[in-house]
Amino acid sequence: MPRPPGRVRDPIGHELGYPRGVTQGATSAIAHARSTDVGQIREINEDFVLVDESLGLYVVCDGMGGHAAGEVASKTAAETVREVVAAGPMPAEMDTPALEALMRSAVTEANRRVHALGQQAGSRRGMGTTCTALLVRGLRAAMAHVGDSRLYVRRGEAVHLMSQDHTFIAEAVRQGVIKPEDIRPDMPHANIVTRAVGPKPSVLVDTLVFDLIPGDTLLLCSDGLHQYFMDPTELAARMGAEELEEIAPQLVGTANERGGEDNISALVLRVLNAPQVAKRAGEITQTFSALTHIHLFHELSMNELAKVQEHLQHVAQRAGSVVFEQGETSEGLYIVSTGKVRVHRGDVQIAVLGEGAHFGEMALLNQRPRAATVTVLADARLLYLSREAFYAVVQADTVIGVKFLWKLAQTLSLRLDEAYETPEQFLRQRETLAFGLFPSPFSRKRK
Repeated sequence: MPRPPGRVRDPIGHELGYPRGVTQGATSAIAHARSTDVGQIREINEDFVLVDESLGLYVVCDGMGGHAAGEVASKTAAETVREVVAAGPMPAEMDTPALEALMRSAVTEANRRVHALGQQAGSRRGMGTTCTALLVRGLRAAMAHVGDSRLYVRRGEAVHLMSQDHTFIAEAVRQGVIKPEDIRPDMPHANIVTRAVGPKPSVLVDTLVFDLIPGDTLLLCSDGLHQYFMDPTELAARMGAEELEEIAPQLVGTANERGGEDNISALVLRVLNAPQVAKRAGEITQTFSALTHIHLFHELSMNELAKVQEHLQHVAQRAGSVVFEQGETSEGLYIVSTGKVRVHRGDVQIAVLGEGAHFGEMALLNQRPRAATVTVLADARLLYLSREAFYAVVQADTVIGVKFLWKLAQTLSLRLDEAYETPEQFLRQRETLAFGLFPSPFSRKRK
């Protein structure tokens, strides 16, 4: 029979299991519930789950090493992250570079301490741990991540993987050696971690800052859990349960029923409605909705959209104002988040663009003067991506650059075709537009 989730003590005496419960964080309207279990095979629970409501800090670490070493590594890493974050700045809202710097320094220090312990003789030599940490300030979340524990976000009916596994298998998928749908828990080398906290003197830490909205449900978990939930549809359904306190123990229980070959940990968070964040939540929702409806961004994952979103500037403009005039030289792409704009050459109207539409994208690629004037018809909130910011995004993540440029190339190819078509051909092409566009080479939809 599967072992029920409960309280489990490890050889050094710290408690690794947690009863069901929901509490609200002090820095934002966040409810959480957590559960951890030793599983069906292991004798010791090397996972460590940490929650500090006063800091808005949530951490899951999965230790590895000899007898008692994994537990030491995971506990040391999690508590070091808490110590560094507690000593850092505490404003409710921090800018992206400051949040990333704080979380990166916390995990870097954790690596230093775990590595120092691992240099000792005996069972601790070479010990290490994964670490997925999330800091929530207001409606901003900052992730620091090393290893193969994971962070998921359920928004609406879909679940999104925000972290990237640092494993042999994940790297094989990124290199195109293995297809994602072919991954199985029992594959050779499936559990080989290519990056961890502690084994080496230094470690590269992934960071990501993204916005939260009320209703979001987040899951931090060890690989002992996510290896049994390969279907994102099932995971989305489980995370969408109304009773938050039931999600973590049920996920852990199911992982046990399906094999429980490793320690299993789940930390579930939910963003609650709160009057003080209502305006900000509305702006975040509008921005996210605008980005997801833009053709140029259709193939970006939520993780990738978050990276783009961090480089956008918000521009509020009144009806009648001019965004830019024909003949100007400016450098950036505009996205209509709310309101309407009119694209025209003199008195000749070219288009009226509403929410989710974009214009000015060619300025990302050339310095030619603007080909038309854009005037605001109804009070608008625009999102602006400068050429400099665009370069920063694609230099940091080349996959985003390829996906974006693929879509832009498709848009330009269609415009070129249309320039040589008769009106009858143009209408016929429009009717078959969906059959003429291929997904990018990075898309899972690719045949």
